[in-house]
Order: sequence, then structure tokens, then C-alpha cells
Amino acid sequence: MAEDIKARLSLGATATERAAIDEGLRAYMLKVYNYMASGVALSGIVAMLVASSPTLLQAIYGTGLQWVVMLAPLGFILVLSFGINKLSASATQALFWAFAAVMGASLSSIFVVYTGASIVRVFFITTATFGAMSLYGYTTKRDLTGMGTFMFMGLIGIIIAGIVNIFLASSALDFAISVIGVLVFVGLTAYDTQKIRNMYFEADSREVATKKAIMGALTLYLDFINLMVMLLRLFGERR
Repeated sequence: MAEDIKARLSLGATATERAAIDEGLRAYMLKVYNYMASGVALSGIVAMLVASSPTLLQAIYGTGLQWVVMLAPLGFILVLSFGINKLSASATQALFWAFAAVMGASLSSIFVVYTGASIVRVFFITTATFGAMSLYGYTTKRDLTGMGTFMFMGLIGIIIAGIVNIFLASSALDFAISVIGVLVFVGLTAYDTQKIRNMYFEADSREVATKKAIMGALTLYLDFINLMVMLLRLFGERR
């Protein structure tokens, strides 16, 4: 395997080598963002198709199938996370698209709960916020590992609080979860972008690099979707 790119930089790469490394990094990150954006687009299309069909909505949310649709994305994430070393790049890509499609069916309920205008408005707010924080994570020289750990603890906290609120049904707690959730996923966007960027500097084969790009896209996809859902809970106009 090729020598570690970071080692080359620390030993003093020539201007030509640095330019080549920077170009490779930009191409790698563009690949990650393209996968992520395509996944979001696929989820949006599926969500709108399901939401526009009373038959599909009844088939999913009027039966026990809703639990399958709700839990299936978690299953895909577990398979991708724990089986990534055994999966080929093509299989990883296929699972990512399947995940995005099933996630779209799961998200179709937001088109029933919220008005289309508020969904569009929150989508653009999410895109701007995500873009700004991802750019920060990509360009900052500050090590965001500590912040990432703190944000992960916050994520665990809002998951537990969300489960508790199922039984309490407290609007105040729901508001607090949404506000904290926005802050958590804003921070995770910056942290995850930096982590994905740093992963590029580990020299890998093309097969492994492709799988890393897809997994990076999955991570940013989850940050984006969760940030949008939290913002919808704060600013979305219910039907």
C-alpha cells in the first residue's frame, strides 16, 4: 500500500506534490457530497411519491408495515457500519441507495404533518446551515474531536429524552429536545466533515476509498436529515 499521505506532508512535500494531494482531497470530498446530495434527493422523491398516494399512505401507516418502514433504515445503517469490511464497493453503494429510498418512505409523514411551503423553507434553512458548518469543518485547523465527543453525548441525551417524552407527551420537553437537537447536529456536521476529510489522508486502494466516501456520505446524510427534522419541529407549519 502507498505511503501515508500525512507522513509525506509532514516530511515536506514539494509544491507539485501538495497540489496533487489538494486536488485529490477535493475530488474525494466532492464524491462524498455527491453521494450525500443524491441520497437526500432520492429520499425526497420517494417521500413525495408516497405522500401523494393515499393508497400507499394507507398501506404503510394504516397497517403494521409502518414499523417496518420506520425500523428498516436502522437495519441498513447497522449492516453498513458493521459489515463494511466484508462488502464490496458496489454492494455498499447499492445498500446506500436502498437505505435512502426506504428512508424516504419513512419521511413521507412530514408531508402529511407539515405544509409544503414550510417544508421547502426549512429545507433551504437546513441546506444553508449544513453548508456553512460543513465548510467550517473542512477548512478549520482546530481539532474538533473534543466537540464531536460532547455532541455525541448530547445525541444520546436527546434520544433518551425523546423516549421519555413518548410517555410524558410534554410540549416543553419536545421544544427543548428540538432546540438541543439543532445544536447537536450543527456541531456534528462540522465534526463529521473534518473526520471524513482526515480519512482521506490514509492511503487506500480505490475500492476502499470508494467505500469510505459512501460511508462519509451516509454520515453527512444523517446529519442533514436529522437537522432538518429538528428545524421542522421548531419552525414547520402544521396542516
